[in-house]
Amino acid sequence: MELLRQIGITPDRIFAPEIDETPAPGEVPRAYAARMAHAKLSAQDGYVIAADTVVAAGRRILHKTASRAEAEVYLRLLSGRRHKVFTGVAVRAPDGRVASRVVASVVGFARLDEPHLRDYLDSGEWDGKAGGYAIQGRAATFIDFIAGSYSAVVGLPLHETAALLRGLGWRRE
Repeated sequence: MELLRQIGITPDRIFAPEIDETPAPGEVPRAYAARMAHAKLSAQDGYVIAADTVVAAGRRILHKTASRAEAEVYLRLLSGRRHKVFTGVAVRAPDGRVASRVVASVVGFARLDEPHLRDYLDSGEWDGKAGGYAIQGRAATFIDFIAGSYSAVVGLPLHETAALLRGLGWRRE
């Protein structure tokens, strides 16, 4: 919601749809992000925006972490290397038309030393975060490179979302 406010949009409602987020066999991260964004669209009135962010190490999808151990595995995997973040966004207009896009960003992690890693894990910020980190939080200190959309890595590509809305006829009131 904070991201949308940055571009002057205040949603009437925000909800998390109950969908199966299991990747299809052999599904690559970009296709998975697009499919999840479309799956989250609902038949609400007005304009609907849905998005999904996927952290990928090669073809491996690093899901939203459910445990400290999983977050540690992911963070050790990302330490000292670059990875991709794919954010799919889909917008439905009141007339049912849908427009979508997947934004790819490259994020570089500095090598994480043990005290830094332990401190982050102790913070609990990793909980429920794709890839085990939140770039807009304490993990900002891990990032030594980014190419692409910062807002997409946070969770919603603002430039692309605004363009999709305009393309479907949305106008600021």
